[in-house]
Amino acid sequence: MATKQKILIVDDDNNIAELISLYLTKECFDTKIVNDGEEALRAFEQYNPNLILLDLMLPGIDGYQVCREVRAKANVPIIMLSAKGEIFDKVLGLELGADDYMMKPFDSKELVARVKAVLRRYQPAKVEENNTELKCVKYPDLVVNLSNYSVIYNGQPVDMPPKELELLYFLAASPNQVFTREQLLDHIWGYEYIGDTRTVDVHVKRLREKIKDHANWSLATVWGIGYKFEVKEL
Repeated sequence: MATKQKILIVDDDNNIAELISLYLTKECFDTKIVNDGEEALRAFEQYNPNLILLDLMLPGIDGYQVCREVRAKANVPIIMLSAKGEIFDKVLGLELGADDYMMKPFDSKELVARVKAVLRRYQPAKVEENNTELKCVKYPDLVVNLSNYSVIYNGQPVDMPPKELELLYFLAASPNQVFTREQLLDHIWGYEYIGDTRTVDVHVKRLREKIKDHANWSLATVWGIGYKFEVKEL
């Protein structure tokens, strides 16, 4: 019997939290509800969730700080929930490490769809036993291996969430090819992702913080179009 995936629901409005729990329980998820930031951090350690639904406006420690502290310890996927709809709030949430952002009120079917989509992205693709092809790209001081989801930079492993790694691999596997933000959203996040192109910008920013430009290659912006993994002629 398959183990149920666990969803931690963090919302100070218990009625909303109970409603979300009902939707997810019907889809065979296991859920746990907490109502403030401190309780969320304790539950994260004890419950070990597969995904966190995190409200931003919480008493005490707010959702942004909870996201920071969780991200400092683990790459568990986080979907932020908020009545705030400003672009700044969305971008800040993504920059802090959230995987998606939903505005209240939201449709129950859309919430469940987003939860399932984010969880799928955090499950590395299964490699068939008879498939000997190694999905790996190598450059001076950089190895990106999609088969085992690892990145080696300057001889050291780099901790990287799946979407960041997939984005880096996709670009590096097609050196000097320019991709629009829309193309990258489609390839990395899939058609079911309901987001905007700022998501791509945020993830490229995170990659640049971890992987600095090299003498032989760089993660380059093509202004007005998108991005490319630029490889310089030796």
